[in-house]
Amino acid sequence: MRTSRSKHHRSPGRALSTKLSLAVLGTTFAVPTLAALSVVALDVVKQRERKKRQAARPGMFGSQVEGSELSIYTDGGTLYDDMIAAIDSAEHSVMMETYIWKNDEAGQRFIDAFNAAARRGVDVYVTYDGFGNLVVPSSFYRQLDDAVNVFRMPAIGRKVWQGPLRYTGLNHSKILVIDDEIGFVGGFNIGSLYAREWRDTHLREVGPVAWGLRQSIARLWNEDRDPSRQIPWTPPPSWDPAVRVAANLPIELVYPIRNMYLRAIERASHRIWIATPYFIPDQQILIALIEASKRGVDVRVMVPEESNHVISDWVSRGFFAQMHRAEITILLYTNSMMHSKTATIDGEWSTIGTANIDRLSLSLNYETNVEIMDPGFAAEMEKVFEADAEQSRRLSSEEWDTRNTLTRAIEWALVPLRPLL
Repeated sequence: MRTSRSKHHRSPGRALSTKLSLAVLGTTFAVPTLAALSVVALDVVKQRERKKRQAARPGMFGSQVEGSELSIYTDGGTLYDDMIAAIDSAEHSVMMETYIWKNDEAGQRFIDAFNAAARRGVDVYVTYDGFGNLVVPSSFYRQLDDAVNVFRMPAIGRKVWQGPLRYTGLNHSKILVIDDEIGFVGGFNIGSLYAREWRDTHLREVGPVAWGLRQSIARLWNEDRDPSRQIPWTPPPSWDPAVRVAANLPIELVYPIRNMYLRAIERASHRIWIATPYFIPDQQILIALIEASKRGVDVRVMVPEESNHVISDWVSRGFFAQMHRAEITILLYTNSMMHSKTATIDGEWSTIGTANIDRLSLSLNYETNVEIMDPGFAAEMEKVFEADAEQSRRLSSEEWDTRNTLTRAIEWALVPLRPLL
């Protein structure tokens, strides 16, 4: 008589296959984790020998574009002064969205300015990221008056179960809009460190493009909010401006900044100059840059020699060999931490904003970039890039090809982290 096999019985072959699968899975995560811990430990040791340096300040640059006055800031102190002055002059509305907001002298100035504006009857809306400010005590933000409308994007407890891609993005935008007429956007977070020791870039716009920045803030603020507390819609001043705003909105799975970059890179015929603190591109962005270089475009990518995220530095270096083979110029900014998120192409197209060239910024986070089609403004952007290039060194193929075996092994081990950064 044939006996039935228990439903809980597993054949030896199947059990062995399961064990092998678990072993492979464990190795897949263990190798990059060990490599990441190693580079972090090495960075902790190296930090003891580093000296804090004041960031270079190339100066102010600007241009007029279709009735808008555009100013490029490379100095955080000057930027904060002008932002506070704009808040102090507000008559109707103040809207801010930021990633990091430190509880220091610079941060306190904004607390005081928002409170003063609200007390004189201005509508004040403030959004900041919970994850980006985990180390900042909540008592700092409780200084804001009840009249200030505040939204702290939660670090945890969001509706991730309803859609992981929709609810896991960080609020990485840094925007300030005053009276729907003056807009600021760029890489500067709020804090004394960023003003003094980081090289960053921000844009001020006086004129029509402020509508796009306002809309970027309003779309996030109004999501799942009672209509009585929403920021009201206003009509744009023009339908097809030369200065446009591209804003990622993860809650709606909208990510236009990546497409903005791809579209511009694919059009390039002369030069592509990019500055980004973290260069971890997806394959489409990387291939577009390589193809541009192959057709004779002068492609330059500027990154900090040592950023504030050592793992990102190492993952980024994993692309350098491929970039060198394509004759893409790699510039390592040596003066300080370089945090600019800018690009200019062919003396025609430029962008300044909050998005890095990495997976988090282009495919996950709330980000805001301004896109400018204007030769005069592009000329100003090239001046900024050239000034920063003077504080950089070109990484040669010879130097890169002679790096030691351990360095190559760590770069290889960190490859699985690319989609996560």
